[in-house]
Amino acid sequence: MQNVKLCIWLLERILKIKIREIRYPETEKSIDLRQDSKSVRLDVYVEDEARTVYNIEMQTTKGRQGELAKRARYYQGLIDMDQLTPGIHYTALRPTFIIFICTFDLFGLGERIYTFRNHCIERPEVELGDETRKIFVNAKGSKGAVDEDFEDFLNFIEGQEPHREIVKEIAREVENVKNRKEMRRAFVTRYMENLEYRREGIEEGRAQTLLTMAKNMLRNGMSLETVAKVADVSEKDILDLAAAHGVQLGC
Repeated sequence: MQNVKLCIWLLERILKIKIREIRYPETEKSIDLRQDSKSVRLDVYVEDEARTVYNIEMQTTKGRQGELAKRARYYQGLIDMDQLTPGIHYTALRPTFIIFICTFDLFGLGERIYTFRNHCIERPEVELGDETRKIFVNAKGSKGAVDEDFEDFLNFIEGQEPHREIVKEIAREVENVKNRKEMRRAFVTRYMENLEYRREGIEEGRAQTLLTMAKNMLRNGMSLETVAKVADVSEKDILDLAAAHGVQLGC
C-alpha cells in the first residue's frame, strides 16, 4: 500500500469512487495521545486531495467476539482526537474511512464488502452525517457486484494465483516487500547478536556498534523509530550518542 498507484486502485474499487491523488502523512502512523491510554499503530494512513482520511488494515484472524468492531470504533476515536487540537471546532473533523481487509467472513453473510454508516433506527432514511464509514472487505465473499480485477484481488488474498494484470502487479509488489523484510531481518540479526545496550554506562565498543547499526539501517530505508525499537533504546538516546561521538546519521 506504499505504492501510490496500487493504493488508489484498491480504494477506488472498495469505495466505488474516483481519487485523483493521495499522500502519506506517515508511512505507519502511530497515535499515542495519552500515557494512560492504549496507543495504536495504523497499517496504512492516507489522505486524498479532498483531505478525506483512509485507514486500511489487513486482518487474518477474527480475534475475540466483537473485537474488530470495537477496534474500528477505537481507531475512529483516536483518529478524530488526533485531528483536533485545542481551540479547533468540531466541524474541522474530516471524512474518515476505516477499512479492514479480511481473509474471513466476519458477519457470515457472504458479502464481498460490508459498509457501515450511522443511521437513525426510527427513521433509517435519516443519516447522522458524521462523515465516518467502517468497511469490512471479505476475501471469501461471493455476493455484491465487483469488477473482474477486484474479484481477482480477493482470490489472490485467498492464496490463488493472480490472472489480471493489476493483481499480478500487486503480487510483484508483495514479493518485493517480502524480499526487503528478509534483507532487514538478516541485517538486524547481523548487528544485534549479543548487543546489550543500556542508557547508562555504555561501553565504547558497544556504543560504536550501535552507531554503526543505526547508520546502516537508516541507509537501508528504515526509520529512526524502527532503529530505536530494534536496539531497545529511545530515539533521543541514539541522537545523543551520535552527537557525543560526532557521527552524522543522515536521518
